Amino acid sequence: MNDKTLLRQDARVIGLVGLAHGTSHFYHVILAALIPWLKPEFGLSYSELGLLMTVFFVVSGVGQAMAGFVVDRLGARTVLFSGIALLGVSAVMLSSAHSYPQMMLGALLAGCGNSVFHPADYTLLNQRVSKARLAHGFSVHGISGNIGWALSPLFLTFVAGRSDWRTALLSAALLPLMVLALLVWNRHALRPEPAAIPLAGVAGAKAGPANADASAFGFLKLKVVWLCFAFFLISAVALAGIQTFAATSLVSLYGMSLGTATSAYTCFMFASAAGMAYGGFLGAGSRNHDRIIMIAFGTAALLALVLAAAVVPAWLAVGLMGAIGLVTGISGPSRDLMIRAAAPANATGRVFGVVYSGLDSGLALGPLLFGALMDAHHPAGVFVFIGIFQALVILTAVGVGSNTRVVATPKTA
Repeated sequence: MNDKTLLRQDARVIGLVGLAHGTSHFYHVILAALIPWLKPEFGLSYSELGLLMTVFFVVSGVGQAMAGFVVDRLGARTVLFSGIALLGVSAVMLSSAHSYPQMMLGALLAGCGNSVFHPADYTLLNQRVSKARLAHGFSVHGISGNIGWALSPLFLTFVAGRSDWRTALLSAALLPLMVLALLVWNRHALRPEPAAIPLAGVAGAKAGPANADASAFGFLKLKVVWLCFAFFLISAVALAGIQTFAATSLVSLYGMSLGTATSAYTCFMFASAAGMAYGGFLGAGSRNHDRIIMIAFGTAALLALVLAAAVVPAWLAVGLMGAIGLVTGISGPSRDLMIRAAAPANATGRVFGVVYSGLDSGLALGPLLFGALMDAHHPAGVFVFIGIFQALVILTAVGVGSNTRVVATPKTA
């Protein structure tokens, strides 16, 4: 295969997987974006609204760990298609809800659909994208997710403001339908490699970075896998604060309009996408991925504390939100490459499934914590705790980096 053909093939796979990932992230915030409508409609507290999002991410986190095994056994393509279909069904169910339990059921179904994306996406990228472009594939994957996060509140608040929240959710159901049709049309590009979970003692089975045993659950014995899980758990709690209540907190702290506060969140997401684009080049040229992450999250934590202090004008607060998004975005590709280095051979789906369930776990816990802070009238506490959790991320990154470097360094007699 010549370079031009390989480039075209890589770009096609990266684009399709990125589109699917963006759809997943679009659905992460469909309920958070509609809080101004759902709160009076159902007479809910912020904590009750946070619980809806917690249900979504708890189900997604548990399902994601299981989905990794299904991906390794049945192949990523079929699993990916089923997840996208479930997202569309969940939006239809949410749009027809007339009670809090019905909203909870819709959130649960959406969580089931969301659970498949990371193990399926990363397996397809690792199988179908050449190694030379893999860092850029991870970069685009992260960018597409951030674009989904950024566009979701803009789209849903626009439609809800001109009609109602039910119409907004019904309109959101069209997105996975269109994406699924496009993926099915291009299904040959996403064909999975023959999937088989290696068994202990099978000839030719390769040991992973830490020489884990080759059984289906052998990777769970690796310390580095659980450090990666902790990395995602902690960073996702901070992200949950930004996604769910950062805009509401900015309104209280800086007296800005809801529209301006929402634009600050959008600025965060688009700046994060730009950071990931640069992070793809930075990650491709570095082996010290943990150090990139340390600098990025250390800077983000300091900026979050500045926002909490409310010592800058409102217009600058919007810029600081963008700066936080930029530096955390830069760390994205390095994060994924760091985890790839920790994954044993032939266990990509399982490792990414378990590790990324930490992301969902953090996104499940975060809304409860930050919703309680808002109910207690502590908007500054939202950014204080965002900064604390971003600082804690550094400790896990150091642990992952030191473990993978030790594994990668051959021992001398």
